[in-house]
Amino acid sequence: MITKLGLATVWVLDQDAAKAFFTEKLGLEVRDDMTLGEGGMRWVTLGAKQQPDLSLALMVPGPPTMDPGSAEQMKALIAKGVLGAGAFTTDDCQGDYERLSAQGVEFVHAPEKRPYGIEAVFRDDSGCWYSLTQPFEKLDETASWGDCVS
Repeated sequence: MITKLGLATVWVLDQDAAKAFFTEKLGLEVRDDMTLGEGGMRWVTLGAKQQPDLSLALMVPGPPTMDPGSAEQMKALIAKGVLGAGAFTTDDCQGDYERLSAQGVEFVHAPEKRPYGIEAVFRDDSGCWYSLTQPFEKLDETASWGDCVS
């Protein structure tokens, strides 16, 4: 029986740059940074201090996880900025938006009210986008999507 998700892959163009982005700007902690096996694959995992049971694996597309042609296609999609990689939860979307913006994090849109909370969207240093969401206790049934589109 599956009990929970413990690891999620985040595709990046450069593990060192991504590691710096996620730790220095977003405040995640390094869980692992090692070389695995004879092929020398680098294994970098990070996570939020408050969530020790979930890690993000920063992976560069390529062998051994994908063939060279697929890796080049994936790298192009990452660089194009069309991949969404997840949603981070915050207890202060506006404050985090201001702090992260001051640190040079690129936001696609500023905090806005959504039916599920206050949300801003940012990009990592590779181009993947993430939701930064301060959830409401319950859905705001008075909010309409038309009110939430910028």
